[in-house]
Amino acid sequence: MSIETASSLLDPSLLRLRESLEACAQPLDDGSESHKAVSKVVEILNSISHVPQSENDVSQYEDENSVPDYSISEEALHEVYQCLSNSPSKQMVIDVLSMDLPQVVCRMGTLSDKCQKIAKIIIELFVSTCNPRDMIAILCEALDVEIEESKAPLYYLLLFNGLAQVLLLIQRRHLEQVKVTIPVVLNVLSKVSVLNLEEEHNKSITELFESAVRIGGSIQEMCKNMDGRRKKELCAILGLYILHNIALISQSRQKISSCTSIVLHMSKFLPFCGFSYFGLITGSDVTTAIKDDDDLVRCFSLSKDGASLSVIWGHINGVIANSIGEKLELVVKEIQRSWIEMWKAVGMLKYPLSSVTCAWEIKEHALELLSNIMERDSLDEPKDQNFDFSSFVPSIFTTLQAIQMVMMGAMDASLRKKAFVVLKKIISTIPSSDRFDILKALITNSTSPTMKALLIDMVREQVAGQYQKDAKNNENVNDQHVTEAFSWSFSALDLVEVILRPPEGGPPPFPDNSEPVLSALNLLRFLLIKESTGQSNGIKVLTQQTLQKIYLEWLLPLRMLVTSIRTDNEDGGNEFTDHLMCGLNPVLLVLYRCIELVEQSMKHL
Repeated sequence: MSIETASSLLDPSLLRLRESLEACAQPLDDGSESHKAVSKVVEILNSISHVPQSENDVSQYEDENSVPDYSISEEALHEVYQCLSNSPSKQMVIDVLSMDLPQVVCRMGTLSDKCQKIAKIIIELFVSTCNPRDMIAILCEALDVEIEESKAPLYYLLLFNGLAQVLLLIQRRHLEQVKVTIPVVLNVLSKVSVLNLEEEHNKSITELFESAVRIGGSIQEMCKNMDGRRKKELCAILGLYILHNIALISQSRQKISSCTSIVLHMSKFLPFCGFSYFGLITGSDVTTAIKDDDDLVRCFSLSKDGASLSVIWGHINGVIANSIGEKLELVVKEIQRSWIEMWKAVGMLKYPLSSVTCAWEIKEHALELLSNIMERDSLDEPKDQNFDFSSFVPSIFTTLQAIQMVMMGAMDASLRKKAFVVLKKIISTIPSSDRFDILKALITNSTSPTMKALLIDMVREQVAGQYQKDAKNNENVNDQHVTEAFSWSFSALDLVEVILRPPEGGPPPFPDNSEPVLSALNLLRFLLIKESTGQSNGIKVLTQQTLQKIYLEWLLPLRMLVTSIRTDNEDGGNEFTDHLMCGLNPVLLVLYRCIELVEQSMKHL
């Protein structure tokens, strides 16, 4: 393994390092003297790794194509290895240096391939000869340091490999040691997964996640040698660890193709931990594993993200699902048999859809999976008296908002359309008694005028649907659908008022809100036509008082505002005014028609 050269043997830093290492091998009664000797070794190694090591290295700032010469760092690591493995006082030297050396050795291991190879051997030597519990603490401490971004993946990789090995050597208190290790590992992965590195460093990030899988494998081996409650608890922690990792790799900047093999390896742990696609997509497996343990909730904060993403990966690549014996189409059918499980799944898919870092491809597959789940043969209202839909409203609402984000943010028109179709599917499946309130909440919480307009158009479609149901049941005036149609029409009028006469006062802002105003006017026109032509099945929400309020407080102030803006910009002749007029003209057209319908209705009352 000799890598010495004639020129480097004359380097004074290597001579000082050799002397300091020899000092560490000498029996020292005074603990402070031992500490000084170790500190001197660390100081020399740090100085070697932080300064230019050849004329080529110095001139790299002048010639960007030059290759730094790290031969002195390589030989310094070789000196350390020789001292640790061949010293007559081998065990004493290892014990003395084990506390401080892993960190600096791994830092030097990022300098070159040869440095990495020697550093790996040194860490393996420490792991094989030191107390395993002590080494876990030492390696975890070394992981908890800030490293230059471009070198971080390689640095952490060396330490991860050491952890994967030392965990297998633990003889007792396995659960406690794992609970110490996993938070540190996940913290490192969280930092590294969001790094925006050059293409050449992305492989190191992939290798780091592969090493995280090996740590999972070591924990799995621990589980196999345990039994009873502690085994069950450790299996649950392993499963949550894997789910958290799936979330991190899915939300990283790595390409989907680079992640597939890693997710495949991670997914193979899920059956061992008692997790299934059904339990993951409904969230029940995560809930059971965490058991309201605040420490687990904090440590595995992305476990629910990972649960839904693990199923989505099975949708992305069938090989992943097949490798763990899952049939996704059967899982979907099982979910469709229960309204409760279906709404749980809808709520779980909010995690990938709302993520700002998940790739659009992953979100597209999440939408496809969600669409499949919502495809039911019968969409009757749930008849189970114990079914409390209100408990699912917060999570469903968040999912709907996440779908809106996809509609507004996706560059691909087909993806935006797919998101809109799924949005309508979910809304149409929500019980009628809750549907309007959710639509109104989506409208009032949206910051996008276009999105508001689309949602208001959905309200109009829903009201029209209620009228169609009434037409089929017009012989029974007490039919439930008649009551629902009245409720929808009355609520729709309230929504129109919110748009045309905002709660903050005054007319709606123009031209920013021209789209939702046009949709609100179309909704109002629809209601006016239905009642004025006798197609409302006896439902009357437009009383004399209501019509006067609409006329005087909604329509006339809006007409004054729009005509004023139009007059001021008719002679503009520039791109802005042309765009403004294109938005105003449809509003004026529908506005005048609404005024005409209100005036006619008031004459007949």
